[in-house]
Amino acid sequence: MEKEQHYDSSDIQVLEGLEAVRKRPGMYIGATSSRGLHHLVWEIVDNAIDEALAGYCDDIEIIINPDNSITVKDDGRGIPTGIHEKTKKSTVETVYTVLHAGGKFGGGGYKVSGGLHGVGASVVNALSSWLEVTVYQSGKVHYMRFEKGGKPVENLKVVDECSIERTGTTVTFKPDPEIFTETTSFDYEILKTRVRELAFLNKGLRIIIMDDRIEDKKETFYYEGGICEYVQMINKNKNAIHEKIVYINGQEKDISIEIAFQYNSGYNSNLYSFTNNINTYEGGTHEEGVRRALTRVINNYAKKTNILKSNDDSLSGEDVKEGLTMIISCKHPNPQFEGQTKTKFGNSEVRKIADNIFSEGFERFLLENPNEAKIIIEKCMTAARARIAAKKARELTRRKTALEVSSLPGKLADCSSKDASISEMFIVEGDSAGGSAIGGRDSRTQAILPLRGKILNVEKARLDRILANEEIRSLITALGTGIGEEFDITKLRYHKVIIMTDADVDGAHIRTLLLTFFYRFFKPLIEGGYIYIAQPPLYVIKHGKNIKYVLNDKERDIYLATLNETTRYEITRNKGLGEMNASELAETTMEPTNRHLLRVNIEDAIRADSVFQTLMGEEVEPRRQFIEENATYVKNLDI
Repeated sequence: MEKEQHYDSSDIQVLEGLEAVRKRPGMYIGATSSRGLHHLVWEIVDNAIDEALAGYCDDIEIIINPDNSITVKDDGRGIPTGIHEKTKKSTVETVYTVLHAGGKFGGGGYKVSGGLHGVGASVVNALSSWLEVTVYQSGKVHYMRFEKGGKPVENLKVVDECSIERTGTTVTFKPDPEIFTETTSFDYEILKTRVRELAFLNKGLRIIIMDDRIEDKKETFYYEGGICEYVQMINKNKNAIHEKIVYINGQEKDISIEIAFQYNSGYNSNLYSFTNNINTYEGGTHEEGVRRALTRVINNYAKKTNILKSNDDSLSGEDVKEGLTMIISCKHPNPQFEGQTKTKFGNSEVRKIADNIFSEGFERFLLENPNEAKIIIEKCMTAARARIAAKKARELTRRKTALEVSSLPGKLADCSSKDASISEMFIVEGDSAGGSAIGGRDSRTQAILPLRGKILNVEKARLDRILANEEIRSLITALGTGIGEEFDITKLRYHKVIIMTDADVDGAHIRTLLLTFFYRFFKPLIEGGYIYIAQPPLYVIKHGKNIKYVLNDKERDIYLATLNETTRYEITRNKGLGEMNASELAETTMEPTNRHLLRVNIEDAIRADSVFQTLMGEEVEPRRQFIEENATYVKNLDI
């Protein structure tokens, strides 16, 4: 085959201004899906939050307009309106049309800021059908409009006068449907969740959110207690074992650290860390410093007070985390994040600063509150005893080597492939469905693990009891990663772990139990996109010689609308998985070219934690309330 020889300077493309953003939007906002759409809002809100961090903004308002445009108002200083020395254009135009133009790149505009590397305003403009910005400053109202691709309609101009005391910026933008082809409709709940989080992290800041598409849809978030109230909210449906929420804060070298925490009677830990309001869900040096200090301070106090005897083993990091709900917030003038996603905080100097601030504050709390101190230490010691029991139970789930097939659970019908990237494991409800799945699978890449009945509700049990459960042991062994301190995601034997249950109430319950188990003990599998839910079709439609499987009522109605009105067809509600023969199950639910899978993800870990606690925890009243509030959203219910 003849190779193309031509390659010179004419082949090098130079994208002017904001063209690069429109050409490769994913590089700037991650994706053009619903997540990317909502990310636009945070780029504008982050600018207002930066004004609040600098001490100039008290109120922020976010409005979803009837046409699905978004308005963000703040009472900060307002974007400077003068001519920018370098661009020779107004600073407002510069901020909205030049990448990396803003007050976050030195010059003393902000000591601390979040945002996406300071490119936010121009990126939002580039990806909008139109954008309008109004600045209130020095008794004047300045206005500018941009259209398709961020092009100015005209120069910044004064359109009115205002009170000399009034300052701030109002931005309205409408996302471009040519970029956001999946959806341009904003989800109020997604915006509300993040707005509430921002209000918790910035005590004294008032944030209002309203949805003008719906009458009287407006909420205000304002927390004088800041992250203490955040801990209180997370622990709302849990049984706190000490009344006082521990609050510690301090500052060193312009770096401020805030920590709030409280222990509850549960067995899971909920530790969330933030840097400059950004959720660092992969942790980082601020979290490492606090964790290290927590373990050391508790051990030292327990030994000094003889609660922990000299011949006892020290409490581990896992022991002191059991039942812990903690928020860590770091404000740093020059944060370094690992990767563009900003999910892990990397400044090495913060580890020691966080350790020092937390150690000093927590030691003081324990000395001043001996009753609470004793309750916390005893909770940790009980966790340690359970850890030792769990270690013995864990031996039963450990695979010695990949060659010792006998160490796999007997009920697992494994696949022949040893390549995890193409291997799948179906977790199937019952032996009957398991038999059909085994008969209909591709044995080269598809493994089947039948589970008998409903697994243990892990929300109400410690790890030692969980590991004593035969069904759970089989599942852990089949996964191959180990659990707890031994967990190693690189040893995962299947890159698709598929929950396959009936489309009825019992199936939904088993699904929820399994998801609770994965969320509590294998969260990295969810975060990595390895957990899926199979969707068996609800109906079979026979039309002549054609057979059509549809997932739900909506798909059924859409398909029927394509048929001639006089056409005869037959609709049957699908059988349970155990009633399908091998070929039916393979064709409808397992064959990669036909099946529908839902990938499980965690958009908001704190919200997910709250839902699991509400649905699966000890408290009955919050569960009843949740069901009552959400029953109206259930379209089909099998009794």
